[in-house]
Amino acid sequence: MQTATATVTAAHPEVASPFLLSVNNIEVIYNHVILVLKGVSLDVPEGRIVALLGANGAGKSTTLKAISNLLSSERGNVTKGSIEFRGERIEALSPDALVKRGVIQVMEGRHCFGHLTVEENLLTGAYTRRAGRGEIAASLEKVYHYFPRLKERRQSQAGYTSGGEQQMVAVGRALMACPQMILLDEPSMGLAPQIVEEIFEIVRELNQKERVSFLLAEQNTSIALRYADYGYILENGRVVMDGEAAALASNEDVKEFYLGLGGEGRKSFREVKHYRRRKRWLA
Repeated sequence: MQTATATVTAAHPEVASPFLLSVNNIEVIYNHVILVLKGVSLDVPEGRIVALLGANGAGKSTTLKAISNLLSSERGNVTKGSIEFRGERIEALSPDALVKRGVIQVMEGRHCFGHLTVEENLLTGAYTRRAGRGEIAASLEKVYHYFPRLKERRQSQAGYTSGGEQQMVAVGRALMACPQMILLDEPSMGLAPQIVEEIFEIVRELNQKERVSFLLAEQNTSIALRYADYGYILENGRVVMDGEAAALASNEDVKEFYLGLGGEGRKSFREVKHYRRRKRWLA
């Protein structure tokens, strides 16, 4: 009997999902009629940086909001597919329940509380935590370690800080919630190249030292692929290509459409893929 049991166990081992986050063939509709995402699937392994790339309007922000359950505020709904975090379906969870589980979104445009100081903004990130003053203070010092400029501006009103400093506040506020995963939406938007580089360096440092996983939506394909481990390219609400970041960065079509290094006359990335599939089939 013991031998038979052992055989059954070996034949059907319980294998944990290798992915921290899995988005499985989701569709998103706004106002009950506008189909925005058309079967998007992606995976984020634990401890990795994954980039979600594409032009404005491709569906990047909608994908992040579908994961963080912020669509309802914009009359959007996930109508098909599933979203799993650590193997558990999360579509029905409220945004605050997701924050408590460690999934934090940093919205496009930073969205600081302009009338509060930098430090008060950061402290709002710890609102959902059941932690004592000592733990909160330790978290705050950790944020200041990664963002020393914020420590210098801690008593400044956030609305009067620079765009780069506000982006640092937004990421630091997310860090105060002790995240396992940060959904980072367009971190480079409206920032000078030097500040963008600084933000991405901090993202890499948080990933390597704090083991925070990142799914970042970004139009700046060049810098995103330099810092990410893996990438997905969205076009018109669909994933048209994915792969290791280094492979995407060296791909000729990616260079042409998203890095501005190619030829002319092509209308979309999907048309290139479809044409090449047909060409191979005819051959």
